Amino acid sequence: MMNSILERIKYNFSESIQTKINSADTLAEVISLSCEKVIQCLLEGNKILSCGNGGSASDALHFSSGMLSRFKYERPSLPAIALNADVATLTSIANDSGYDDIFAKQLRALGQSGDILLAISTSGNSNNILQAIKAAHDKRMNVIALTGGDGGKIQTLLNTDDIEIRIPANEAARIQETHLLIIHCICDIVDYRLFGHGEIVT
Repeated sequence: MMNSILERIKYNFSESIQTKINSADTLAEVISLSCEKVIQCLLEGNKILSCGNGGSASDALHFSSGMLSRFKYERPSLPAIALNADVATLTSIANDSGYDDIFAKQLRALGQSGDILLAISTSGNSNNILQAIKAAHDKRMNVIALTGGDGGKIQTLLNTDDIEIRIPANEAARIQETHLLIIHCICDIVDYRLFGHGEIVT
């Protein structure tokens, strides 16, 4: 029994590592473009609004905390809002308007032209994320979408100025683990480019 458990643990580690290696090989350039888009957004005095469901909601919170507090080093706070953070607002909108509108309604109030929506969905099919993307476009915002698998319906909504970062995996756990690494990459590059933090010594 113990050997079986140990093997499963090692298998999960191996699968996670391999997914990240595959993603690094195929997604480094598009992640770099996303970093540049986030940096330009911040330099122009705009903000990033993030959203997701379940584990992806935690990723959205993780990103906003990395912007508002810090990533690795002390530096000025950067403007970011996780749209899934406010339980009262979420439950109010879900009760009054419907769950599909919980992010879109906030975006219609808080989003401004030049802001970025960081939309996170492992399947790419979450209806409230799809509605959020439509609302972001109505506000003339750009979208960075973190997806997986075949990209789902999100890819059909994206404009030419939007970016999709699609993890080459189908299992939600592997996709979410790699989404978190990409969020860390964005935070790291923002800190490096804007504040000169974290020069890599080789």
